[in-house]
Amino acid sequence: MSDYTIGYIVGSISSTSINRRLARALVAVAPAGVDMVEIPIEQLPFYRQDFDEDYPQVGRDFKQAIEDADGVVIVTPEYSRSIPGVLKNALDWAARPHGQGAFQGKPTAMIGTSRGAVSTAAAQQHLRDILGTLDAPTLGQPEGFIRTTPGLFGEDGEIGDEGTAAFLRSYLEAFLALVDRYRP
Repeated sequence: MSDYTIGYIVGSISSTSINRRLARALVAVAPAGVDMVEIPIEQLPFYRQDFDEDYPQVGRDFKQAIEDADGVVIVTPEYSRSIPGVLKNALDWAARPHGQGAFQGKPTAMIGTSRGAVSTAAAQQHLRDILGTLDAPTLGQPEGFIRTTPGLFGEDGEIGDEGTAAFLRSYLEAFLALVDRYRP
């Protein structure tokens, strides 16, 4: 494998987010040659069109981090059967000003965890629709719906189940194959 820079966005700003733990687990199982870099969203103000004339530095930095990555993994929780508002806000920042979207042509994958039986399936479907509008090629298979159980993910990326660890490794391998299709 070539060297990759893979950005990841955690769609929750909660200090106790189980999706942040999942993101740390992805970092822990990333193969050699893959640099996983968080693209933070918590400092982005609420997007409004007024910013399009003069993007604040935080918005420019956010878009630049997406553009600098070879691909982006979005780790999303599910709130009310959709994505969290902070994640939608971040995607709006990435999409604007019109015609200057950071996700256009950017290989993107989505994954998420929750305690519920259907995990984050509804949120990921909404996210897939949004990313299609942003012209981001997305990983179709495997889908990453992970049901969290006590001890599955530790604070520092530990994974309490070898089957889940193996799945996360294969998930990243599939995503890197997508990234390779879009690399110059």
